[in-house]
Amino acid sequence: MTTHVWRIVKLHFVNKWTVLGIPWLVMTFIFLVNLTIWGVIYATTTGQSRTDAEQGLGYTGASFYIFVYMLIVALQAINNTFPYALGLGVTRREFSFGTGIAFALLAVGYGAALTILSFIEQWTNGWGLGGHMFTAIYFSDGPWYARLFVFAGAMLFFFFIGSVAASVYVRWRSNGLLVLGATIAVIALGLVVLATLTSSWAAIGRSFLAAGSIGIVGWMLVAAVIAAIAGYFVLERATPRNA
Repeated sequence: MTTHVWRIVKLHFVNKWTVLGIPWLVMTFIFLVNLTIWGVIYATTTGQSRTDAEQGLGYTGASFYIFVYMLIVALQAINNTFPYALGLGVTRREFSFGTGIAFALLAVGYGAALTILSFIEQWTNGWGLGGHMFTAIYFSDGPWYARLFVFAGAMLFFFFIGSVAASVYVRWRSNGLLVLGATIAVIALGLVVLATLTSSWAAIGRSFLAAGSIGIVGWMLVAAVIAAIAGYFVLERATPRNA
């Protein structure tokens, strides 16, 4: 690892409030809100009703916030630091590699923390209330390395999706984002129409169930790699206005 690449890695951690403070502050607030809801449900139900309610809580999306927020972190990381990095004499390639390493470190760190929280939630029977926030059905309920893979892999997906969008903005500004958004919308609509015309929705659902959380995140990582490569080539020719 060159000195410049490591400098970029450290640059992304300068504003710790953005990459560490805000995510956990908001996550704590969401957790406390859910804890209150779980407490009310626990206090007002008994027997089979409580069991049914606890099963329903397994479909919560409360922890999804932190993944989506990482997309915003990536957008800010590219847009705010790229011009400054070029001013330091860092090449575009070094910036891309350093940014990728920073994203990987954040993904593993957050993934490890969420993995630990998932086991605490499991061992305490949902914090004593049958709640699910880090053990929702979308996440792996397997050994620690399976959970870490799911959490960290999902983080990387959102990081690199955000980074490719930011790279497009740096190079082509808002017009580039509009074209990118329109392209994605057209592709998504085409896939929906194709699945509908071929009556493939049931087969798609079965495929998702068969793949499980690990298989789905595996495909998300493929998309993340494609996004990372695309973002790299976009930045290779990008010249920010204030560079």
